[in-house]
Amino acid sequence: MEISVFLKSVIDADSMPVVICDTNHIIVYMNPSAVARYAKRGGAELVGKSLLACHNAESNVMIEKVVAWFGESMENNKVYTFHNKENHDIYMIALRDDTGKLIGYYEKHELRTAETERRYNI
Repeated sequence: MEISVFLKSVIDADSMPVVICDTNHIIVYMNPSAVARYAKRGGAELVGKSLLACHNAESNVMIEKVVAWFGESMENNKVYTFHNKENHDIYMIALRDDTGKLIGYYEKHELRTAETERRYNI
């Protein structure tokens, strides 16, 4: 089986929203959590559209700056961008090809609330 099937499965299994964009800010993939979260803005219909259309002018300037920073060094790979009212920290993370060339980025939410589920509750 191709690695891409495994990678898509990992992203789709994430309970937090993941939005993947190319370097031109075009949304190339949204996991099911992201589709649900952004349903009022178009959900899956956002794929193929510009992420910049989903943000205000100030945010767009910062997104452009982060992507430029990602391109400056292979060591520039993760930036904290926001903490929302749902206790999510939101990051932009660089995506690179096998040579280290920047090919895009993704927006990743991370929940900061401690897990209440019992361990190994199967």
